[in-house]
Amino acid sequence: MDRIFTSQEQELVRLLQDDIPITAAPFAEIGSAVGMSEGEVVAKVKEWLADGTIRRFGAMVRHQRLGYKANAMSAWDVPDERAEEVGSVLADAGEVSHCYQRPRAEGWNYNLFAMIHAATPEECHEVAAVLAGKIGIEDYELLFSSREFKKISMTYFVEQD
Repeated sequence: MDRIFTSQEQELVRLLQDDIPITAAPFAEIGSAVGMSEGEVVAKVKEWLADGTIRRFGAMVRHQRLGYKANAMSAWDVPDERAEEVGSVLADAGEVSHCYQRPRAEGWNYNLFAMIHAATPEECHEVAAVLAGKIGIEDYELLFSSREFKKISMTYFVEQD
């Protein structure tokens, strides 16, 4: 079902997708800015989480500042009938930040991708080897990041210049 957002809800989305104020009552502050009470903001967030409008609500940690300097996109050749099962195992790994299934491309047999974060490239290889053992699949590649050009969360209901 497509949802029609009121102007107040759109403004709430704009504020929730930005950094949450570091105050004793951040949702009261956000509510004040959009004409809602703290309780109404919390209720709306819970509603959106329950109906799937918001998939998750959490803090974003800058992994590089914590010493996780190596990033590798692991590409896995997974039988299609096992994609759901294997994807769940990969996604549950603490070292994996995101995991996707994508169609196979001509000349590229990999269909499941998981971003692995570790302190060193060697640790990324170790994590991938452990995951390979858990899922029983040895056909994978690690694609290491060499430079980050852009990394932001999507924003919605933002005015265009």
